[in-house]
Formats: sequence, structure tokens, C-alpha cells
Amino acid sequence: MAKAFTNAMTQLSQADKIAKFGKAIDQLKQPKKILSAQLKIKLDNGQTKAFKAFRVQHNDNRGPFKGGIRFHPQVSLDEVKALSFWMTIKTATVGIPMGGGKGGIIVDPKALSQAELERLSRAYIKAFYKNLGPKIDVPAPDVNTNSQIMDWMADEYSKLTGQPQPAVITGKSIKAGGSLGRDTATADGGFFILSDLIKQLKINPKKTRVAIQGFGNAGANMAKLVYKAGFIIVGLSDSKTAIVTTDKKGFRFSTVKKLKEKNGIIDGCDEMTEKNGTCLEHQHLSPEKIIETDCDILILAALENQVTTQNADQVKAKIILELANGPTTPQAETKLLKRSIIIIPDVLANAGGVTVSYFEWLQNIKGQKWSRAQVRQKLQPIMIKSFHRIQKIAKQYQIDLRTAAFISAIKLIIKK
Repeated sequence: MAKAFTNAMTQLSQADKIAKFGKAIDQLKQPKKILSAQLKIKLDNGQTKAFKAFRVQHNDNRGPFKGGIRFHPQVSLDEVKALSFWMTIKTATVGIPMGGGKGGIIVDPKALSQAELERLSRAYIKAFYKNLGPKIDVPAPDVNTNSQIMDWMADEYSKLTGQPQPAVITGKSIKAGGSLGRDTATADGGFFILSDLIKQLKINPKKTRVAIQGFGNAGANMAKLVYKAGFIIVGLSDSKTAIVTTDKKGFRFSTVKKLKEKNGIIDGCDEMTEKNGTCLEHQHLSPEKIIETDCDILILAALENQVTTQNADQVKAKIILELANGPTTPQAETKLLKRSIIIIPDVLANAGGVTVSYFEWLQNIKGQKWSRAQVRQKLQPIMIKSFHRIQKIAKQYQIDLRTAAFISAIKLIIKK
């Protein structure tokens, strides 16, 4: 994500050109606070190694800073700054009372043992805990971090402050105070919006072809939801392959899921599909080619910068839903919008995740435990209401949904 913060500021200025926020917008041009540290930990072989770590607190006008911590060799301050800004926009897009922050450690977590990972996770909290807290800054998992890492971090914070404070971190395991429904929240939120759009456009799901890039948590859960709703899945991809079919029935979700679990790769036909009588005529492509699938709806649930100026002209979908962060480059988006393709932007489409993180924080603060059904029930109106507010702004200014989402968010942030 080279020059990610520059891209973020370009998006900010595009929104400002239309809505003319004046000097009030200056508070969003730089983070409120940038924290950095060298985390020294003892490795299993007895040697000591230092890892560079960051926590960027962008804006807390609407509530505590909120955002994940990623463990990745390519983490940079520029990237973390940009991601913290986008979190500020995302939390305001769905109207939850939180701000934006982000953290990261420059590390290849796959090169560390579980014990080393635990020491590193606890060292992160030791370095920054005075700037964290349920009402100050609430981290969460991100790339290469999970509920186990969050449990270690929350435990370390409790030790350092002398009292259990589960609300300091979200994305924890259920036993440590995590929320039911967090595992499916990103897909649930995106699906609520997609369903609403389909109704508005009077589109029949049973005649609508969908392709999904990515079969991780968000992509696989989204595939399950669209399949259950009657959409025809004509294309799927994971990190190793893409499968596409022209069969009118499309792929059966349960079959692909079983194959992924069994073989570690999605496929459309083997002895299991033969036995079930669902062996479809299909073609294997390289994963990035899924974007060119002949479909009505393209769901991007993999990585950033997937739709670029190089492949934007090959996109055949009429609707794009961004479940991943930043999957469409600004230059590619310009091309797609000229062709009247509807893009539901990441700051709205995948905000179900941060909304349910907020629910976890709220449950921890109040000492409550909500059921999975309650979580979904509370999530749906937030997503739909936010979508309608953004559509109204898009119509008012005759602009795309991403710029409208930024305007909607900025209005809420600078009000405070």
C-alpha cells in the first residue's frame, strides 16, 4: 500500500470539493497521535530480537479510537496512518460512537512460535497500555492476528492495570468476553445492504449470477448467504485458483466448502461432487481472473488493489460489493463509474465487522451477553439506515456512493 495515506487524503479532498467543509476538515488531515516503539522479546533460542511497532490514533471526536492491530512484514507507518483514517470514516459511516485508530508490528508471524507470538503480543500492550483503554482506544484483530492474540493482549492490559477490563479489546474469544456473531459480521453486514439494493432495483436473486473473489472468512460466509438466498454462484476463488461455470444452477456452496476443507483448495468437481450428482462443467483460472467473470454481481472479499486500470475494462458485473478493504484503485473506480457500474464501497459494505466489534465493547461495558440472533437483529437496521443515508447524499450531489459515504461520515465527525 505504497502512498496509502496520500490516496486517503485524495479521497478526503474529493469529498471536500463537493461538500465544502471549510477549515473544520483540517482536523482529519493528520492523526491526533502517533505512537511507536521497539518491542524487544526473548526468542525460544535465548536470543533477544526487536520488532518495530506502531499505534496511530487518528480521531476520537465520536468516541474512543477503534481499529485493528496487524502483524505483517510490510507494515509501515504510512499504511497504518491511512488505515487509521479509513477507520475514522468507517465508524462514522455506520454511525457508531467510536473514532478511528490502527496498529501494527513489522513481523512475519509465521516465523514465530506460539510462545514467541504471545511474548510479542504482550510486549505490544506493555509499550502502549497507558494510551489504551475502554474509553480511550479499543484495538481489535486485523491481518495475521486473531482471537487468541486479542485474549493475550486483554489479559496483559488487565495485569498492568490491576483489574479485569475486557472492553479494552474486541475480537476476543467467546470465553474471554467476545461477541457471538462476530465471525459472520462482515458478510452479514454486506449481505443486508446487497439484499436491500436488489429489492430497490427489483432484481430477482434466482436469475442473478454472482462471482466472489476470496474464500476466507468474509468470502465463504458471503457465499453461504447468497446461495441460501437463491442467487446463482457462477464464480469463486481462493488464493490458489478460481473456478467458473456457465451451468444454470451454479456452484453448490456446501460442496465447495467441503472440498476446501478436504483439499485446502476450492474445486468444482471430484468424486464427492460426482456422487452428489452436482458435477458441473467448469473452468479453472488464475485467482485474479475471477474479476473478469461474466456475472451480474461481483463481490470482492480478498485483498486490496484487485481491480486496477489493467483489468477494469474486463469487469462484466453491473454491481460490485467491496467486502475487502481497498480492493478497487481510485483510477479503476473512475473507469467503472463511467460505465454506470454500482460500487458499494468498503467503508460501508464491510462495516458490519466494526459494528459488531462495537457491540462486543458495549456488552463488556454493560456486563451483558447477546445471542447470535440478537446481534444480527441489531446489525441489520444500522447497515440499512446507513446505506439509505448515503444513497440520499449520492442523489443530492449526483455523485458515487464512496464519495457520498465520505461526505456522510465527515459531517458526523466534524459536528462534534
